[in-house]
Formats: sequence, C-alpha cells, structure tokens
Amino acid sequence: MNCNLCASPLKHQIDEDYYECQTCHAIVKDDKFYSDAATEKGRYLEHNNNVEDARYQKFTSPIWQYVLDQFKPEDEGLDFGSGSGPVISKMLQDENYTIAQYDPYFADYPELLDKKYDYIVSCEVIEHFYYPKKEFQRLKSMLNEGGQLICMTLLYSPEQKFKNWNYRHDPTHVYIYQEATIAYITKAFGFQSHEIRNGRMIIWK
Repeated sequence: MNCNLCASPLKHQIDEDYYECQTCHAIVKDDKFYSDAATEKGRYLEHNNNVEDARYQKFTSPIWQYVLDQFKPEDEGLDFGSGSGPVISKMLQDENYTIAQYDPYFADYPELLDKKYDYIVSCEVIEHFYYPKKEFQRLKSMLNEGGQLICMTLLYSPEQKFKNWNYRHDPTHVYIYQEATIAYITKAFGFQSHEIRNGRMIIWK
C-alpha cells in the first residue's frame, strides 16, 4: 500500500488501522478498513449539523469570520464538502456573500467543480479524502490567481497518544494531517504559503 498523497510506500504501521507516511507524514488508514458509501453517508447524517445551532455556528466561526475579514461579498466562494447542514454558507449568505455549495452526498453539482473561485472553504472534510493528491490538485486548480483555500481539520502532533486520540476513532477519518503534511501540500501543489491557526485551521494562499 502506498500513500495516496505522495505515493511513498507505507511501511511504518502505528496501530492496527493506520500507517504513518515517512515522506509527507500523513497518517493513513489501511484501505481495507475503509467504509462503504452508505455507511459513510450514514455517519455524516449522525452529526448534529443544524445551521441554526449556535454551537455549530461558533465551531465553524474561525472560517466564516476569516472570510468576512479577508473577502468582499461580491467575491466568488465555494463551500467544498458543505454537508447536510451548510452552516458556513448560511452565515456568509446572511451577510450577502456569494458562495456555492458542493458535496458528493448532499449537494452533488459537479458543474461547480469546473468553475474558478476567489476562496474555497472546507470544514472537517479533508480528513475524509480517499485520494488527497487528486483532491488538492483539483482544489488548487479551482482558485483564481490570489485565491485562498481555507480548511479546518484537527492536526495530530506526536505528543498525543494516537491510540487514544478522538480523531482516530471516527471510522470515516482516513487521512490525518500533521504540520509537516501541511508543509508538504504547500510545496507539492504550488501554493505560495500556508498558515496554521490553533492547530486546526489551515489557510493556503
């Protein structure tokens, strides 16, 4: 089995389900433990994604507040992996921002992937990428010049015990990122820079 981000052979097994890539430092789930599509969608539907839920709005606020600070209402945005409750889109649309929603299960409009955007937001999505190389290539290609990709995912750091880490126990989390993985993505996919905020929000420019 090879890493689907950098194609390196996966030899360093860190527990019975996951390997750590020695090149890009992603933590990669053994593909024999991947969920099927029905199970995966069912798992997503278990999430409490009510767009009117104040706690959900607060959880996603680092992303939509950043967009409000950095972009204008007329800039074109995409909520990639918007889910069953696209709260980021709702918060931005309430401020008259222009943002579309794409999700393979809940907003499957593939024509949106052929457009260009000034910003793309993706909250708790990239850890579900089965083919992260393909996905990051696509996301980078969809940005206008000077555009930004703004993602939220919980980064792993080696001080934590992986076996007990909460992210490890979601069966749909197949690709887990470390700070070194974020740096690898910046270089490999032609971003100019990246910023990590609070170990969770990543901004690629």
